[in-house]
Amino acid sequence: MLPNATTVILLAPIIVKVARELAVDFAGPLILTAILSNSAGLLTLVGDPATFLVGSAIGMSFTQYLRWVSLGGVLAVLTTLPFLPWLMPEAWRARRALPPDLAPQPLERPWLCVASLLVLAVMVLLFLFGEEIPVRLVPPGVAIIGATLGMLATYGAKVEPVEKVIQDVDWRTLLFLTCMFCLVEAFNKTGILQGLSLNLHGWFGADLTVVALFLLLMVGSASSVLANIPVVAAMLLMTKGYLVTAGVVPELALAPGYGDWPMPVLPVFVAMMFAGTLGGNATLIGASANVVSAGICAAQGRPVSFGAFLRLGLPIALAQLVVSAGYVLVMFRLMG
Repeated sequence: MLPNATTVILLAPIIVKVARELAVDFAGPLILTAILSNSAGLLTLVGDPATFLVGSAIGMSFTQYLRWVSLGGVLAVLTTLPFLPWLMPEAWRARRALPPDLAPQPLERPWLCVASLLVLAVMVLLFLFGEEIPVRLVPPGVAIIGATLGMLATYGAKVEPVEKVIQDVDWRTLLFLTCMFCLVEAFNKTGILQGLSLNLHGWFGADLTVVALFLLLMVGSASSVLANIPVVAAMLLMTKGYLVTAGVVPELALAPGYGDWPMPVLPVFVAMMFAGTLGGNATLIGASANVVSAGICAAQGRPVSFGAFLRLGLPIALAQLVVSAGYVLVMFRLMG
């Protein structure tokens, strides 16, 4: 329900403190937190920008996503478990007795905690049922409502001025993503993506299963070294062009807002969701949560190198993509 990088920021202080109490290196658990936050993004339509981008492009609702895709997210999270004793043996085997005088710290602002939980509950309910009410609230609108309520709660608690909150927004990242989307649109206007669509049809014909597996491999590989949002945006346009060229959908499908997609093409888009979300687990620069976790490690005096992240992330990402390929194949069998 929260952005991946935000999840890492919220949990990092707890993880660092627990790791130090256990006398183990906190870098591994923090890297694992980033990988799990990326993987758990597949649990809901709004869990990761890549899933929302693809889902909104084909008119998939929040509840439809839960029914068709969320199980794949559960499998992606569970796939990490067998790797833990192998990749982080020190933390896996660490055992410490709790001190006898351990007591929880009281909340400094209990009513603000209650207000925050209420805002989260409202967001979840609107994500689930917002599209069924007369106003028809789509996920972006729900996110804006949640952010507004959160800022009102912060203002009411006088934690810090709202101006300071707005200054803390990562405007550089937003500008970067805006520029990347402009670049994708440039690829579309110049015909590069249309040419790739024709090549895709020339290579694989109308075999949607092979195309889905190809996209899983290519998008997953590209997302490990590039920002997944522009990669998925470009591949989404190319895939739509391919489906039109293959005669699977009419040319009207290229227009914004088209939602009459036949069920047999759904696994193709689901493969793109898996690839864009899980491919970023492989490298340090594959996802914003990875960069955030590495930055926190460096701030705590434990820098994480590209190779150190790769040693943990690459085996997990490869295994997750293999499991995702199996999930997509099962979807083709069920919807064929």
